[in-house]
Amino acid sequence: MKMNFNLNLVQTQKLIMTPELKQAIEILQFNSLELNAFINEELLNNPVLEKSSQTASEDAPEKSESDSDEEYEYDLDKGDRDNFDWEEFVNSFDDPKGTGAPAYDPDSEMNYDNFIADEESLKDYLMMQLKFLKQDDEIISICEYIIENIDDNGYLQMRNEEAMTLFHRSSEDIEQLVRLIQTFDPPGVGARSIQECLLIQLYQQGYEDSLEERLVLDHLEELGEKRFAQIAKTLGETAERVQAAYDYIRTLEPKPGRSFSSLRDVRYIVPDVYVEKIKNEYVVIVNDAAAPRLQINGFYKSMMNQISRDSLTTEYLSRNLQSALRIIKSIEQRRNTIYRVCKAIVEYQYEFFEKGLLYLKPLNLKDIADEIEVHESTVSRAVNGKYIQCPNGLFEIKYFFQSGVKGSSGEGVSSESVKSIMKDMIDKEDSKKPISDQAIADALEANGINISRRTVAKYRDELNIPSSSKRKRF
Repeated sequence: MKMNFNLNLVQTQKLIMTPELKQAIEILQFNSLELNAFINEELLNNPVLEKSSQTASEDAPEKSESDSDEEYEYDLDKGDRDNFDWEEFVNSFDDPKGTGAPAYDPDSEMNYDNFIADEESLKDYLMMQLKFLKQDDEIISICEYIIENIDDNGYLQMRNEEAMTLFHRSSEDIEQLVRLIQTFDPPGVGARSIQECLLIQLYQQGYEDSLEERLVLDHLEELGEKRFAQIAKTLGETAERVQAAYDYIRTLEPKPGRSFSSLRDVRYIVPDVYVEKIKNEYVVIVNDAAAPRLQINGFYKSMMNQISRDSLTTEYLSRNLQSALRIIKSIEQRRNTIYRVCKAIVEYQYEFFEKGLLYLKPLNLKDIADEIEVHESTVSRAVNGKYIQCPNGLFEIKYFFQSGVKGSSGEGVSSESVKSIMKDMIDKEDSKKPISDQAIADALEANGINISRRTVAKYRDELNIPSSSKRKRF
């Protein structure tokens, strides 16, 4: 075999992951919280950047789609960056007022965040009850230690041995004080297990030596699985009596401290996109609060016009302006991509917005990617962790990408629509003769929805609905 060296010219295409492209991809997949954290960090690191004080109008998404590329395309894609004319760039921005956004004056408006209600925690409530006990200081100290080891759900996260070692008391003394704390309000507080929590509440309501007590002590797991007939046979009771006892036990509170959960623990979702119906037409509006607009700081803009080109300051400003430009362009591209994806979803799922959940169609990422002429991965990044608010409610954008089953007409029916129909059928069933999964499948097939019994069981589990045998009432 002949071996020699040759030079061959080959033309190939390959994707090069430039820093600009990498940053654009990262910004696209950020949710609103991550994007705001990223922007705040860049505002600290880059003095040239600042938030725009102007808010976009309702037609801003449409404008940004058509004008953003025209506004920024020459910045990164033309010419030699070393010889880039930064004065032309900074002058392309509208002159900001002053050197940035006006300072916030807390006295100029009524801020309801300053009006915070006084919240009483579970530990505060228990400490207040402890003050009414007529005990010596050492006993009070031990009780305070026990209360401090009670979690937000009301359960005691402490072993008696810990208090015995710390306070040099016997196990009987510590257990007696734990029992004392368990008499406090709310009922069931200070328990160390769900079984003990339920027993405390039963005893406080006078259910000693009752069927309910026996069920909690010996058959709690079977009770959770609703094996009423098996439990009744073991205890020599009727299934109706066991089921009635189960109904009462369900009224007890498994988490006594739940009513003391703090309002500060509430987390609110900020929608990335709003869909509003205006004159029989659905309009998509990108929320600028979730993705604030950025601009070039006016102070550094004027400095660029004043300093000499060969100074170190010019080099510093040029580097930061280049970085600021990439970030502004990436955020604008993110806004436009989310807008185009959501607009395509609204057009495809138009009947859902008009008529409700039953008209939600099956949809996958490829359908939207082909519609807006981007890759599926771009659509996946654009919808990941983002929410849309519409007249039907608040949904994660991923919610509109549904699998489904075939209908009699050949069109697909989304899984959420099938689940809604199934839930309605189960809600209307006779509790003494609950409808089986096969009967549900047959009823759906009669309505033109081809679905197997296994799929019905899968959807029922996703709805957290037990099987027909566990739904039966005696």
